[in-house]
Amino acid sequence: MYSGEFNGASLFAGGGFIPSQATSAPSSSFPISKDRNVRTLLPMTVKQINDISSNDESSAYGDGVDSNTVTIVGLVCDIQDKEPQFVLLVDDGTGQVECTRWAHERMEFNEVNQIVRGMYVRVYGHLKSLQDKRSLNAYSMRPVTDFNEITSHFIECIYVHMYNTKLRGGIITQPQMTNSTINTPSKDFQAIPSNQNSIDGRMSIDQIVLNFLRRPECLAINNGIHCNDIAIQLNLPIDKLMEVLEYLNENSLVYTVDEVHYKSAVNA
Repeated sequence: MYSGEFNGASLFAGGGFIPSQATSAPSSSFPISKDRNVRTLLPMTVKQINDISSNDESSAYGDGVDSNTVTIVGLVCDIQDKEPQFVLLVDDGTGQVECTRWAHERMEFNEVNQIVRGMYVRVYGHLKSLQDKRSLNAYSMRPVTDFNEITSHFIECIYVHMYNTKLRGGIITQPQMTNSTINTPSKDFQAIPSNQNSIDGRMSIDQIVLNFLRRPECLAINNGIHCNDIAIQLNLPIDKLMEVLEYLNENSLVYTVDEVHYKSAVNA
């Protein structure tokens, strides 16, 4: 289906550490929550996605945790335009995965149209499996404009993998973390102060909302993004989102002029 000329692994060659994933079911001593309302966004590599286990048709587990909602960073090596369905083949150097984005609204079309072949993107999506083939049903994707984000993403993948595998093995001491997740020279990055929304080393809801508001198309809107649109795009309950926005506003990371439209204070 796709051209085999692209060798994504060569772009990430070096001494990096991408841990192998366990394919067996989680230990019974660490029960897995079946609450479908609990969704945690996990940073993952394509290899990790391909290696995780499926206990049933609707659930996937990597390192013993629910891995249905993930984020990846990689290079777009093919795009299929089947409007309103867009299928992107993304390669992160550890493998390739198809990411399907449905576009029905103008904002969704604008999001997809800014992505071209050969561009690095960050994709947020729900993991799907059909005949042992993994794919992502994307609900958000954006170009990577700061290449420090690629390194940052891989380090997040390593950290989360190590934390979850140590937890399953009975090591309960949480690794030490500073407020700044990655010490990079990026002038646009500002760390979010620690709060209750950070969950066991996984990407916090605060960071997800802030990353969304920092997208170029969001920054381009002078009056900011309506809170209802943010909730829809990120699939978050509105009450939880408002709690996050209030926290970000108090820490001068976002601002609002009418209590319903919000904009990132960084790059604004």
